[in-house]
Amino acid sequence: MISRHGGDIVSDLASKDFVQAYGKLEKLEDYRIKFLARLVYSDAFELAIAGVIIINAAVLAVLTFPSISAATASAALLIDEICLAIFVAELLMRILSYGKKPWLFFKKGWNIFDFIVIGATPFLAGQTVILRLLRLFRLIRIFRFLPEVRILSTSIVKSLPPLMSMSALIGLLLFLYGMVGFYLFGSELPIAWGTIGASMMSLVILLTLENFPVYLEEAMAVTPLAVPYLLSYVFVIVFTVLNLLIGIVLNAMDEARAEAKDRARDMAEFELLANDVDQITADGKVTEDEIEKLRAEVTRLRNFLKDK
Repeated sequence: MISRHGGDIVSDLASKDFVQAYGKLEKLEDYRIKFLARLVYSDAFELAIAGVIIINAAVLAVLTFPSISAATASAALLIDEICLAIFVAELLMRILSYGKKPWLFFKKGWNIFDFIVIGATPFLAGQTVILRLLRLFRLIRIFRFLPEVRILSTSIVKSLPPLMSMSALIGLLLFLYGMVGFYLFGSELPIAWGTIGASMMSLVILLTLENFPVYLEEAMAVTPLAVPYLLSYVFVIVFTVLNLLIGIVLNAMDEARAEAKDRARDMAEFELLANDVDQITADGKVTEDEIEKLRAEVTRLRNFLKDK
């Protein structure tokens, strides 16, 4: 006799109501049109759309050449329109896959991006420049098919809070150094240090150490304090603070890679478990012992899915 809870677990796994969407495992709820959702999130469909994006980008590149013939331009425009029709059809299929709750389509960032880029096109008829910019932005959509790009975008998002704090610190230090530079060299070197704006602009240029010997030589002619001033700026701002910024980004990227590895491992474990369930239920019978062996692992995987 199978308990109701255990039977639900096995039924849930055996139904295979899960898809991999944008690198994450997603459960297909009852309101979804499941066959359509499986289609739009399948590897073959995603690769086909990626191919259309690349073709569309190549066509847009061809249209930038002024020397192409009228026939070539017409063919390129036709291909572009076909690509647009495919994108519209894909967008509609993704929205329709949400069945009775199509508004949930807009809970994902990539879906919103697709809707803005593709959905706005019919309302911009005659706006050639804007339409071509939208066509160009479609190329960005290929990023979602690249795991490394997803990791990079995740790391950027993770690094934003500490980067904002570091940016505020750098801005404060630039202001302080700019005021000191104004009082030290402003009267003698008005172009580079004559105002707080000019002083901070010089310091921004010095972030890349561009023309550092020139700035140092000019400042030393005004006061010997130029040496400790500029050297301390280089060591404190250029070498230390900017390297901390790089460290923040690299740390966020390591965290994003670790999360991606954990997610991939969990999805692999889920697929193995689903295969085990298929084998157990192949004869139409499931014993209590088999249920107990699977229950702990299923609970862990369910908790993982809820956190995503």
